[in-house]
Amino acid sequence: MTISLNHLDTSNSTIIDAASVSERVKLGRKAAGYSIDDLAVTCGLTADEISRIEDGVEIDLQHLKRIAPALQTSLDNLLEGNA
Repeated sequence: MTISLNHLDTSNSTIIDAASVSERVKLGRKAAGYSIDDLAVTCGLTADEISRIEDGVEIDLQHLKRIAPALQTSLDNLLEGNA
């Protein structure tokens, strides 16, 4: 599964690997010391939504925008692994 960010930047089409995004979310959550439930509460999402992201089932950009600050990282870092 990949995520196309064409709609965000018409000058440059970027394909993001969902498995990599999922892994970065999971690693960031664990590094922050959050359980899935903790991160869900912090972001205002459900535990199921976090699990679906970490499992690579459903990656929603709006959810990632809420997760990034909770993990004290940028959206770019979650999407592309940029610091």
